[in-house]
Amino acid sequence: MSDFIYLASQSPRRRQLLEQLGVRHELLLPDADEDAEAIEAVLPGEAPARYVQRVTGLKLDAAVQRLARRGLRLAPILCSDTTVALGRAIYGKPADAADARRMLRELSGSTHRVLTAVAVQHGRKRLSALSDSRVTFDALTPARIRAYVDSGEPMGKAGAYAVQGRAAAFITRINGSYSGIMGLPMHETAQLLRACGFP
Repeated sequence: MSDFIYLASQSPRRRQLLEQLGVRHELLLPDADEDAEAIEAVLPGEAPARYVQRVTGLKLDAAVQRLARRGLRLAPILCSDTTVALGRAIYGKPADAADARRMLRELSGSTHRVLTAVAVQHGRKRLSALSDSRVTFDALTPARIRAYVDSGEPMGKAGAYAVQGRAAAFITRINGSYSGIMGLPMHETAQLLRACGFP
């Protein structure tokens, strides 16, 4: 068994969480000609849990092909995707500041779900898991939302916020996996890696 894994993600938070687990990893990022954004398109009527699991599977398919194309040595490949959901509405990464403000207005004063799917492939063995957490936001004034969006932190984050950043001040309750809300549920990730034979 390899003494490292490939992480097919550009998220610095996922790298940080793997380091916290003590898992040595190398990045396996998309080539310039890969359309990584197209993978994240939501299908009409798609439920949030189904969406995040499908996208994670597609990311893993692309990473497996990337590994073969580059002729890299074999090691487990880990992929993950996070989405925020309010009812059946899916909140991905905001397109711009106005979109981030809209998302935060809609999440204000309510409880939403944060769904993170994680999948690992080693050889022909593929395993996956889903972390489903609930996050309750305080009522946010337009001024608080504007100040937060102006900080730049919401950009590139599902649901337009980072639980480990300034948005922690908005959260009145969490029920579930803090690391899952950050983007990589550590309990599920450790279980999948062990099940693949990774020490």
